[in-house]
Amino acid sequence: MKIYSWNVNGLRAVINKGAFEAFIKDANPDILCIQETKAKQGQAEIDLPEYEELWNSAVRPGYSGTAIFTKVKPLAVFNDLPTLTAAADEFGDPAKEGRVLTAEFEKFYLVNVYTPNSKHGLERLKLREKTWDPEFLNYLKQLEAKKPVIVCGDFNAAHTAIDLARPEDNEENAGYTKEERHGIDNIVNAGFVDTFRALHPEETGRYTWWTFRAGARIRNIGWRIDYFFVSKNLFNKVKSAEIHEQILGSDHCPISIELED
Repeated sequence: MKIYSWNVNGLRAVINKGAFEAFIKDANPDILCIQETKAKQGQAEIDLPEYEELWNSAVRPGYSGTAIFTKVKPLAVFNDLPTLTAAADEFGDPAKEGRVLTAEFEKFYLVNVYTPNSKHGLERLKLREKTWDPEFLNYLKQLEAKKPVIVCGDFNAAHTAIDLARPEDNEENAGYTKEERHGIDNIVNAGFVDTFRALHPEETGRYTWWTFRAGARIRNIGWRIDYFFVSKNLFNKVKSAEIHEQILGSDHCPISIELED
């Protein structure tokens, strides 16, 4: 089973570039999780008869949102974080931004997440540290008490120095603050395995996001902020974990894992 994750930064834009159709044809994922759809179901011209479409769109038009396209019919589908309350701030309410979409399958839960960005001035860092990160981890633990969990998506944070091109220049900048890194520490310490780093422990220069500015992607001045984490008791089924830097169309590239049957 091949599972892909991709922050498309606007599904309609990627479709209009021809990048989405080409990606589906070449990668042929069994399941695809996308983040930042910036659309509701029916607003994007998609013709994927092999796939069931699952959507969790933001209340605010053209913003945020997650979706799953799956060839394997899920047993159940859940939107959002059930315990996330009183989290609204000047930027909006993350409980209404379509940021979490969960599909239950026979042997695992698959959680697709688009984590709130802490913002350039760190205005949303407290939300991340005090509310979102602990609530999200608690949700993963609740699911894992029932069956193993695969969680993927854009976590909007680089975990360690090996995960971004210029760690010294970005100390305490959004995406590399100690609070955000600690949030990922907590996921790993809870027993969830960072699949790419576990299988590629020493690889450098492997990133999933590049700013559009200053030719960053061409020069590979990037960040690894998109992840697949899996429950420890599922990791022995992970045959590969890859980053697909060659696939264009967004400021992020797709990532994937392949599972044994």
